[in-house]
Amino acid sequence: MARRGRGETIRYVVTDSPLGPLLVAATSRGICRLTFNEDERALHRRFPNADIRPDDGTIAPWVEGAMRAIRTPSQAPEVPIDVRGTAFQEAVWQELRKIPLGETRSYADIAAAIGQPGAVRAVGTANGSNPVSVLVPCHRVIRADGSLGGYGGGIENKKKLLAAEGITPREPVLPLVD
Repeated sequence: MARRGRGETIRYVVTDSPLGPLLVAATSRGICRLTFNEDERALHRRFPNADIRPDDGTIAPWVEGAMRAIRTPSQAPEVPIDVRGTAFQEAVWQELRKIPLGETRSYADIAAAIGQPGAVRAVGTANGSNPVSVLVPCHRVIRADGSLGGYGGGIENKKKLLAAEGITPREPVLPLVD
């Protein structure tokens, strides 16, 4: 969000989810932050110029949509999002949204898809800066060797999100050491 939230009212709720405490925050246009294990203080750091308020029921349908995306991703409704990043970040996030349910892509796949095949590390950084995990499915990006890599919400949550989509990532093969 431009200007670190200046002129925006952001409503938020912290609720229990199958993956632990879930923070959902939204402007009038859509969800601007969806993360695990954060609270109101994190919103004030990220959006110091915004009017941040507990939700009064206004964003309840979007919160329920986000919860369905976690619990039963095949039945998740389309939920509006209100995120802004650099042109590169937005290109990566748009590409992440194109990954079909039940499929994964590597960082290299995403880099190639946005026309920047040499930007694999930058794709990883943009993926990690995704402000609305689950809704922009950064959990569907794995390493080229098929291993999970990292996840801002914790690797166990990444495994659970992928399992809910029917994906069982393979563990990397470790070399034998004598």
